[in-house]
Amino acid sequence: MLGLTARVTKGITMSTSLICDDNSGAKIVQVFGVIGAKARLRRNPSVGVGDVVIVSVKKGKPEMIKKKERALIIRQRREFRRGKQRVRFEDNACVLIDDQGLPKGTEIKGCVAREIAERFPKVVAIAATVV
Repeated sequence: MLGLTARVTKGITMSTSLICDDNSGAKIVQVFGVIGAKARLRRNPSVGVGDVVIVSVKKGKPEMIKKKERALIIRQRREFRRGKQRVRFEDNACVLIDDQGLPKGTEIKGCVAREIAERFPKVVAIAATVV
């Protein structure tokens, strides 16, 4: 797996609600698992931009509610460092992906962090803007 160019501070923990920013059918999701987390015993793992999590769909299409999905974090409110700058977004958002890392939706409505482009080029290809 490729490394990120920025030093991303982990700003999202377990049971955080995220906006699903693609057109896959989910609107609001909740984090309940982290893929590949290295954490301390009995401490909840935290994730940031570019990490893959397991989410439960809370609002959206009726056939998607209560389903377990994989999601990629594309924005976070917590600021992180990119070189000498600090970057932060207005909200926490994710995109649903499959096991190969390909997006389930066909378009992303909001912006995507630039750190996603190295690991997930197909996600950035359907994004409206990259910040």
